[in-house]
Amino acid sequence: MQKRKLLGTDLELPVIGFGASSLGQEFRSIQLDEALRSVRVALDLGINLIDTSAYYGRGMSEVLLGVALRDVPRDDYVMCTKLGRYDRDKFDFSAKRVAESVDVSLHRMGLDHVDIMLCHDIEFVDLDQIVAETMPALREAQQAGKIRYVGISGYPQKIFHEIAAKADLDCVLSYNQYTLQNTRFADETVPMLKEKGIGAMNAGPFQARLLTNAPLPPWCLETPEVRAAASKAAMCCEKHGVDVAQLALQFSCANPDMSTTIAGSANPKNIEKWAQWIDQPMDEALLAEVQQIFADVKNVGHPSGLPENN
Repeated sequence: MQKRKLLGTDLELPVIGFGASSLGQEFRSIQLDEALRSVRVALDLGINLIDTSAYYGRGMSEVLLGVALRDVPRDDYVMCTKLGRYDRDKFDFSAKRVAESVDVSLHRMGLDHVDIMLCHDIEFVDLDQIVAETMPALREAQQAGKIRYVGISGYPQKIFHEIAAKADLDCVLSYNQYTLQNTRFADETVPMLKEKGIGAMNAGPFQARLLTNAPLPPWCLETPEVRAAASKAAMCCEKHGVDVAQLALQFSCANPDMSTTIAGSANPKNIEKWAQWIDQPMDEALLAEVQQIFADVKNVGHPSGLPENN
């Protein structure tokens, strides 16, 4: 598995990261053995960045990772988790909760430290609190040896600019905004991050299943126009004998400015398929055709969180 350095850190990340949200049954009921095996398969394939959150399964994902990784040497993987979001509409970025959440996450996973701790979906709260209270609390946990690097995650690109201008960040995680349809993360934010020496991580190459042949879930918030273009793109790929998900993953992972692209599944077969796709050359002619299909809806997204954070 090809690796890239995460800017601003000494971490080398695989171009595909393992997203463990599915282990928290965020999207479907899971089979325990299959879910635990998915972690081991990812590690065997060199996909050794694991991304989770206290929010996923309301702690379930972290607990299952603790089980799956119990006998795995700590140096064999990079652990990224998140705090601050604890339920669909429950957020707490107070210094007190930061300290508690760090310790709870470490306990669930049986670790003495995590490599990356991110503030989860900060667009739903007052960004001033993130700067004045949350980040200093995270730096305290870092000084105590519980965290190696700290950062933020979310959807609107505005949040990365706002926080990076006021606080010291090691890295950020953007989701669903470096894909075949939406490249705002690369267009608007990555140049700023590079200038400041902040690492860039990407997630959601399949854009809430928009860029797959699976039925769209209720949490896919894209507009009807974007959905229609995605359907045309999938049919175009099918005509060429390519799964649109393959092109989507190859495209997201090809950008050298993205240290990693995180994709999630509790199905080992999916993870094996992703590793195979990355080893295959991307069909550049097909990519150009698909990008033309998306031209009229390129970078069309949706609001997320508080209006002032969009």
